[in-house]
Formats: sequence, C-alpha cells, structure tokens
Amino acid sequence: MPIERGLQYLRQMQRVTLKNLPMPLEKTLKWQQAHPDETKIKAIMSRKGPISRSALPPYGIDPIQAEGRLPWILTVPKEPYYEGVEEARQYLPISLRTLQRLIDLRRINPEKPIDLPVLCNTKLFSIQPDQRQFGLQLTDEGADLFSTPINLEIQWVASELAIAAIERCGGVLTTRYFDPISLSALIDAKKFFERGEPIPRCDTPPINAVESYTDPKQRGYLANPDSIREERQRLAQKYGYKLPDPSKFSSLFRLKKDPRQIFYGLEPGWLVNLKDQTILKPTDAKFQTFYHS
Repeated sequence: MPIERGLQYLRQMQRVTLKNLPMPLEKTLKWQQAHPDETKIKAIMSRKGPISRSALPPYGIDPIQAEGRLPWILTVPKEPYYEGVEEARQYLPISLRTLQRLIDLRRINPEKPIDLPVLCNTKLFSIQPDQRQFGLQLTDEGADLFSTPINLEIQWVASELAIAAIERCGGVLTTRYFDPISLSALIDAKKFFERGEPIPRCDTPPINAVESYTDPKQRGYLANPDSIREERQRLAQKYGYKLPDPSKFSSLFRLKKDPRQIFYGLEPGWLVNLKDQTILKPTDAKFQTFYHS
C-alpha cells in the first residue's frame, strides 16, 4: 500500500541534523565588508604603512580602517561642546515649602535675619565650595503655602514668583554673592572661629555675575535701593497684592550687610575668641583700610 511504502522510506532515511542541512547562500557584498574574515584583515594589515611594519597605529585609528586613515573620533556621533561649563556656578535648591516647614518646626527663628549660616545650621544642606557650589537658590515650590514675613538673604532666586511669595507676606529678600573663602567660613562658623583666623572680607562678584547682583529685579545686594522699591511695587501690581507701608517696617527688615561683610554684627578683620568669649579688633589703619576697601 502507498502508506506503508511511505513509512518504510521514512524508516530508511537519516535524521535531519546540522551536517546534512544544505549550505546557506553566500553573504551579500555589504555584509562581507562589515564582517571581514581573518584572511581579509591580514591582507589589509600587510600593506604599506606602520601597521605592516608591526608598529602601533596612531591613537584613534581602527586597524581595519587604517587604509583610509579615518580617526576613531570621526566614526562616533559628535559630542556637543559646552563652553565654560567647568566655571559655571552651582546652587543647591531650597523651596519655599521647605523654608516654611523649618519655620513651623522652630528650626529657624523668623524674628531674626535668615542668611546662609542660619540655613546651614539646620544640617539639611551640605555645600561644597570646592565643587563649584556657591550657596543656595530659592525655588517657587510651595509659593501658595508660604505665609511668614522674614528677612531672607539667599544666593540665587529661580523665578520672580518666589520673590513675590516673600514680599506678599511683608518680607524682604536679598540675593547675595559669596566667594569660596567666605563660603568656607559661613558653612560652619564654629569650626572657622575655632581656627583662630580673622573674618575674611567678601570679594566682589565675578564679571559674568555682576549684572545679576546689580539687577533690582533679582533683588541684588548691589542694586540701587530706589530701583528695588520700584520693582517691588511693579511686582505687587502684577500679582495683585498690596505691599505694607515701609514706614511701619520693624528694625528686622532694615538690617542689611555691608558688601564686604559676611556675618551680621561682625566686621571683616575681627577675630572671635570662643574660649574667652571676646572679640579682637584690628587697630592698625592699614588693616582697617584693607578689610573695608
């Protein structure tokens, strides 16, 4: 019968394995160029040039592509160039929500000026001046929750909404620049005073930051006070709130540091002795001129 004859043929045939399968078709020319075999590599490397003389190829040149002398850096996508990225200043963010929470938990006293030493004493911010970190920047997260009038000194402001949230409650905001030497003293004031060094004077901002710290819109500490009052009024009209009467400001909101001063109540050049609880002041006119120039 045909069925039995077919089954007999199947019993006599050998099983299908990799050895009795037909050979695949030849690879295309494009595939052969992208996957050269050992013979082709040896043929390319046996031509004239440093590779044929068993010399190392120049840095960035693939031995297979050595005939065209194509550097490796040209075979990969282009890397964008960021000019001045190594000199850019970084600021750690602090939101209005975090600031209001610190006030509610009584970790910050709103009845005193709030500056960088006060915020660093909360142990929530670790500023590293050697990593190009120049302080804190205020963000507008939680602007609708902030409700405490304060005198805040910060290094950078992310948006004008954060400024409006501070001034809407009757507070005062100032953006201030500190050089790395002054920052090292402000981050841990106790450790700095224990070293027995005089309080350094704060340097002026670099050229690329002078425009920001003299801008009344950013509430820069070097800006004209009359221009700042005009910008406060303009911002109040824009966001629809009423500013308090300046004549009714308490002494808290009138406190302001000198451009060379880094601590409230302490002048540059003074030496604080924590053990004896005394302050040593320079009497030489040369030192006084240097620290206040």
